[in-house]
Amino acid sequence: MENRIRCYEDIASEAFDLENYVSDTSSDQLDVEAMILKIYKQFEKSTDIEPEFPVVRKRVHVQLLKDYLRKLPTNYECLDASRTWIVYWILHSLWLLNDMPDAETLSDAVYFLNLCQHEEGGYGGGPGQYPHLGTTYAAVNALSIIGTEEAYNSLDRSSLQKFLWTVRDVDGSFALHKGGEQDIRGAYCAVSIAKITNTYTDALFDKTAEWIVGCQTYEGGFGGCPGMEAHGGYAFCGIASLALLNKTQLCDIDALLRWCVNRQMRLEGGFQGRTNKLVDGCYSFWQGAAFPIISAILSQDNKELIETVLFDQGALQEYIIICCQALPSGGFIDKPGKHRDIYHTCYALSGLSVAQHGTGAGDPFVVGRPKNELNRIHPLYNVAPHLAYNAVHYFIRHPPPVKDKN
Repeated sequence: MENRIRCYEDIASEAFDLENYVSDTSSDQLDVEAMILKIYKQFEKSTDIEPEFPVVRKRVHVQLLKDYLRKLPTNYECLDASRTWIVYWILHSLWLLNDMPDAETLSDAVYFLNLCQHEEGGYGGGPGQYPHLGTTYAAVNALSIIGTEEAYNSLDRSSLQKFLWTVRDVDGSFALHKGGEQDIRGAYCAVSIAKITNTYTDALFDKTAEWIVGCQTYEGGFGGCPGMEAHGGYAFCGIASLALLNKTQLCDIDALLRWCVNRQMRLEGGFQGRTNKLVDGCYSFWQGAAFPIISAILSQDNKELIETVLFDQGALQEYIIICCQALPSGGFIDKPGKHRDIYHTCYALSGLSVAQHGTGAGDPFVVGRPKNELNRIHPLYNVAPHLAYNAVHYFIRHPPPVKDKN
């Protein structure tokens, strides 16, 4: 599909309407819009000189990610309990950029992740730390990306399944760790882990879909638990979980679609996480990945919708490439004025892939030069489709050695 750039003089008319009432929220929104519109207008001038703009500076991003995989800077010390996440974020970003580390480095990553595996099942955020569904999800995804027998065989699925039972409640919800909070992130991480490792059973996820549907709000999105405000990350977790459980018919898909399309910002082009919040690069994935899932659900009843992309792909790509690249040193940011970090790098790149590949049914739509195209992701797992497939089928051929029991 031919690329195209919006006319930034025209989108200035899409600025936030104060409606004669000034609040902290509206003032922040106007400040962000003014900053982003200035960036877009400066960029528009550069396109007269270089028609292939905008450019994804893949080389600098790859170099930063590979450096961080070997040694993190000291300001990441506060994320000591998220080191399995960091391994996943980096490996997934490198896969998207089509520049994976060498076999020795990947084997070292497997060794490190094995140190994070708890004797009672699951993974902590670092060696010796208690298991947590979030860090277990990250470790399983990282091992799936590595995709070697060494990676697959390092995973103790018998103890993993026991761990999943220990964080499950009788109502079908999942706590993120023993004694921890129960929210929709736990449900998503649990079902994603169970599906990709072939530790899923109907008994383990009895009532889970019904609990998730109880998190859908009057707005149409999903909150963290019943009664909470709809949020982009929770909405993704909700609809992805229901798709993995094959229970999407239980939710109000039309209301979810209406809520999601209203989260794309008219001027910025990126997504906000909640109503009346600011644009954020990470929601390029959390909101953006919901759309191919919704398209797949709707196309079950109407095959003509299978190639229909339900958000503005070009506008999202422009926001990510023009406003969120941390240049010249590499990485991606939340929004202009923020610092780069590996989390936003991963999810901005994931969202860029979603924006380029849409539903995956048609030709890619790449803004800027053709080399901007990233590898595709599986929207339910946020790893490459064939890597998810390979992991699932490996674990099907090698079932866990113990029977499922509570």
